[in-house]
Amino acid sequence: MSLMATAKPLAELHDAALLDLDGVVYRGQTLIRYAAEVIDAARAGGLRLAYVTNNASRPPAAVAAQLRELGVPADPQDVVTSAQAAAHLVADQLPAGSKVLVVGGAGIAEALVERGLHPVRSAADDPVAVVQGYAPDVDWRQLAEASYAVRAGVLWVATNTDLTIPTARGIAPGNGTLVQAVRTATGRNPVVAGKPQLPLHREAVARTRSLRPLVVGDRLDTDIEGAVRAGTPSLLVLTGVTDPGALVAAPDSQRPSYLAADLRGLLQPHPPVEAGPDGFSCDGWRATPAGGRLDLAGDGSDPIDGLRALCAAAWSSDEPVQASGIAAALHRLGL
Repeated sequence: MSLMATAKPLAELHDAALLDLDGVVYRGQTLIRYAAEVIDAARAGGLRLAYVTNNASRPPAAVAAQLRELGVPADPQDVVTSAQAAAHLVADQLPAGSKVLVVGGAGIAEALVERGLHPVRSAADDPVAVVQGYAPDVDWRQLAEASYAVRAGVLWVATNTDLTIPTARGIAPGNGTLVQAVRTATGRNPVVAGKPQLPLHREAVARTRSLRPLVVGDRLDTDIEGAVRAGTPSLLVLTGVTDPGALVAAPDSQRPSYLAADLRGLLQPHPPVEAGPDGFSCDGWRATPAGGRLDLAGDGSDPIDGLRALCAAAWSSDEPVQASGIAAALHRLGL
C-alpha cells in the first residue's frame, strides 16, 4: 500500500477541505507558518473550507474570532464542532424542548439551543440526556451531576474521547479522561460524536454541502482514522501531533491518503510512489523493507518524498518494522 498521487493540486480535486484546527491551522495561540496564505489561496480558487474541531468548549463565533485575530478569514458558519454533532445526535432522538444536562462549556449549551433543546446544569432538573465535553473549569461537581443522571439511565453523549489536549504549557488531560471518570462511576459507555467517530464528519459534510470532501489533519487517531472510517480521502500534515516515525508505523486504520509537511500540500501535486524489484521509489529516494528494518537510498531533494517511500515500504512489509529500523531511516532523511 502506498500514499496516493495526483498531478493536480488537491484543492482542484475536492470541493471542500475539512480542516482540523490545533496542529493544522494554529498551535495554541500561534498561527502555523503558511496557514493563512494557503487558506486565502484555496478559498480564492473556489474551495469551500470548514474548520472542524473536537474541542467543544467554545461556540463557533468565538473560534472564528480567534481565527480572524490570527489573520485567517473565518465566519461562525465556517466552524463545525463536536458540540454541534453531539447536539444533532440528541435532537434526532428526543423531542424539541427536552432538557439536556451540560457538562462542559458554552459551546455545548449554544449547540443544544440551536437544535431546539433546553440545557440545564443539574441532575435535579430531570434531564433526559447528558452531553459531556471538555472545558477548563469542569470540576468534580459537574462530573457528579453527570454521574447521577447517567446512572438514572438517560441518553449520554460525549463530544469526544480524546485522552489529551494540547495547551500552551504542554499536554494536559482531555475530555476522554473526564468521560472515563463518569464511565467508572456508572458502568455505562457514552455515544461519541467527535473524531474518529462519524457524527462530526457527517455534520461537517452536511454544513459544507460537499460531494468531494478532503479531511486535513495532524492526528492519526482522530483526523485520519475518522476519514478512513468515512471512506473520505485525507491529507496528513506534520505540523502537529503526528511525527514521521508514528506515520511510518501507522496501522491500516490510520493511514492517510496524502502527506505534506504543512498546509501547502493542499495547493501542490503529490508525486507517485513506484514499486519495483529494488523497493519503493519516490523522486530520487528508494526504500526497501529488510528483516524488520527499512533501507533507504538515494539523494532526492525533498525529505517528504523519502518519507513517502518509507511509508510504502513499511506498509507493504510482511513483517513489522522495528522502531529502531524506522528511526535509522528517518535520520538519513533528517526527520
